[in-house]
Amino acid sequence: MTTNDTVTNWAGNITFGAERFHAPASVEELQELVAGGKAVRALGTGHSFNAIADTRGDLVSTARLPRVLDIDHDSATVTVSAGLRFGEFTGALHKAGHALHNLGSLPHISVAGACATGTHGSGDGNGSLATAVRSFQYVSATGDLVTRRRGEEDFAGSVVSLGALGIVTRLTLDLVPAFDIQQWVYEGLAHATLRERFDEVMAAAYSVSLFTDWRGDHIDQVWLKRRVGDAEGPVPGPARWLGAVRADGPRHPVPGMPVESCTAQMGLAGPSPDRLPHFRLDHTPSSGDELQSEYFVAREDAVAAFDALHAVRDRFAPHLQVGEIRSVAADDLWLSPACERASVAFHFTWLPDPAAVLPALRTIEDALAPFAARPHWGKLFTVEPAVLRGLYPSYGRFERLMAACDPSGVFRNDLIAHHFAG
Repeated sequence: MTTNDTVTNWAGNITFGAERFHAPASVEELQELVAGGKAVRALGTGHSFNAIADTRGDLVSTARLPRVLDIDHDSATVTVSAGLRFGEFTGALHKAGHALHNLGSLPHISVAGACATGTHGSGDGNGSLATAVRSFQYVSATGDLVTRRRGEEDFAGSVVSLGALGIVTRLTLDLVPAFDIQQWVYEGLAHATLRERFDEVMAAAYSVSLFTDWRGDHIDQVWLKRRVGDAEGPVPGPARWLGAVRADGPRHPVPGMPVESCTAQMGLAGPSPDRLPHFRLDHTPSSGDELQSEYFVAREDAVAAFDALHAVRDRFAPHLQVGEIRSVAADDLWLSPACERASVAFHFTWLPDPAAVLPALRTIEDALAPFAARPHWGKLFTVEPAVLRGLYPSYGRFERLMAACDPSGVFRNDLIAHHFAG
């Protein structure tokens, strides 16, 4: 958001320190800007909670670049401009008979920003949003326009790149046939049941999200997003499921927030872009006034990690609005938090109180340290670079790639420089 000459992130906890803010109207204008700049960073929708998008030089929004939405039915791909938000084009995909394999909780986020930070949805068989990238085009540190394609050397290190290789202008994404989803919410899933039947719970639907305030002995809400079969059509949700009770009306994951901002529930079938996100594009996502963090552990460690968090919940729950637990399929992207391991992500939506959240993060990171927990790159964390280096098999390869692509450090802001050598 912009207030007079002040530019902040979506949450307002980061005020960008850039000397200049740009919104180029053409790729050529962007190329000139980068070629003449010494410190440049791309800004998507600003839905990051740390300084990953910040710079001391030129901050560039891609929102005004020419809109691209090119569906190729033969190759089952769509090419989109980097600044497009998911909610701005996924409906058109559905009408054309196509869909993305998965979507994040928010349709408000930009395609390039989500892919660059390893953002994800949920589902045992669903990789992060970046796994759909077949190719992408970006402006390099010299101002040249470069295209990278799946299968090329270093492609797996270039998709989740944290904006450190260049400014993405467009992406080509894999598509699947359009499908419908019906969404049910169940309340009061006992912790004991979750521990004993974790795999069954997470496999109960195409996408599963567990919401908890970490205060009681049960999961407050389980959101089951079930794919509607081509043959049988929508099916009713049972009144009880694993001891949890079907909600008697729409729910918002954050207590007290208006349910109108959430996507349709109660088993009402609809297009996947209208059900896979938790929130509607035309409403404020989540609670609006919040901070966020998230940590990924290997799938086989999920229950033990849950127990470790449960043991220290009194030290972080008072500062929490809601927590969410989701599953993410493994991928081969070097800096993806799900790289080379099927993962379970523990997400935390905090009250907007940085002074209280910081020690809570350290409590969580200490509890999850035995499980090699990887933090989400675009959210709040305090994990040190030396620890992060040991969590990613290709960390050093990415540093070498970054040094080769941007030897003068045009895209290397303070956060990147802190975490990566190059």
